[in-house]
Amino acid sequence: MAPRDDDGDGLVDEDPMDDLDHDGNIVMMRRKSPYGRWKVDADDPRLLVRAKADEQGQYELLGWEGVDNDGDGRINEDGPGYYDPNRNWAWQWQPSHIQYGADRYPFSIPEDRAVADFVLQHPNIAGAQSYHNAGGMILRGPGAAEDSSYVAADKSVYDNIGKTGEEMLPGYRYMVLYKDLYPAYGGELDWFYGARGIFTFTNELWTPFDYFRKAEKDAGYFGRQKDVYRFDELLLFREGVIDWKPIKHPQFGDIEIGGVKKAWTRMPPSFMIEDMCHRNMAFTLFHAYHLPSVHIDSVSIAKQRGYYKIDAIISNSRMTPTRSAHEIRDKMTPPDIAEIVGANVVSGMVVANPLMDLSREQKYQPKRLRLDAVPAMGMVQVRWLCKTKPAEIVFTSSKGGSAVFRIP
Repeated sequence: MAPRDDDGDGLVDEDPMDDLDHDGNIVMMRRKSPYGRWKVDADDPRLLVRAKADEQGQYELLGWEGVDNDGDGRINEDGPGYYDPNRNWAWQWQPSHIQYGADRYPFSIPEDRAVADFVLQHPNIAGAQSYHNAGGMILRGPGAAEDSSYVAADKSVYDNIGKTGEEMLPGYRYMVLYKDLYPAYGGELDWFYGARGIFTFTNELWTPFDYFRKAEKDAGYFGRQKDVYRFDELLLFREGVIDWKPIKHPQFGDIEIGGVKKAWTRMPPSFMIEDMCHRNMAFTLFHAYHLPSVHIDSVSIAKQRGYYKIDAIISNSRMTPTRSAHEIRDKMTPPDIAEIVGANVVSGMVVANPLMDLSREQKYQPKRLRLDAVPAMGMVQVRWLCKTKPAEIVFTSSKGGSAVFRIP
């Protein structure tokens, strides 16, 4: 990470966490105190639980291992960085005093800028997926309640894919970020959808459901502490939790260090990685499969009063439209085009209601009909009147691909 001055003292990264006993792990610090609000669990002496409201505690928790490296009276307040690449995107961005980790300005983080530049150079991208560490979630935006970019028709697309994801990923919850988790500004998934109209999910991979393959109402995002410690005892053979041991701290005096290793609960144990990766891969392939797949299903030609009337049905056999309702509404991308080639075109139109034979004529450049989109699992019917018989019909879409029908 690039250095940052998190505590405003003119120095960068000068007060990170410290491995006090040099065992290669960062764990918690505690100190005995009758005024602390924590006590030893009756079933597992490694675990601290909160004392009841009317009960005297035994310990106070002092945070992750660390000392006051810069003498400012605080511990671990200026480690490597800090900035969050998932709070630095140019959509609903807010400065760091509002959104922790936002960094200096949108796309100040070069990795984010590189991804955004790639997306801008590839307008055919219609879907995106990010993988984050823990919580067992399939997230979609908006990240902020005030973000009005999400359109009802697009929410239906998200719902259809996300709810299938809940089946494919046991223990995962399909969630709207600001409403079901917390508000977040400058997030990647909001830029992908808000700025580019791309249907995007973020999966939080490790789920507390996988401890004992059952849902617990009070599990939170990382599991109940009792389950974490019991899982460590029975299945990790005490690999994930360090027994408490005394140590001398330069500021706090006699303390103890121990508890859950910093990385544990944020990542799955090695023997569970394959299943997690396979299921998430399958969900992403399901999403990719349902990106637009467009075909010109049928073309009919009838000659009437010296003119050729050509009707074509253009269909989309997937759950994602060729253009999101958001990008149509805000004119973010060019319209889809249905073009008739090799004919002298007199008139072109989109058949708005095939049952009632109601059409909407396009007077300007009638050979190249501009379409909002080919809807998910739906079709668009187009019609031309021509003086001569055409050679082919061509459909093109920046995100929906292309299709050609050659007229014999």
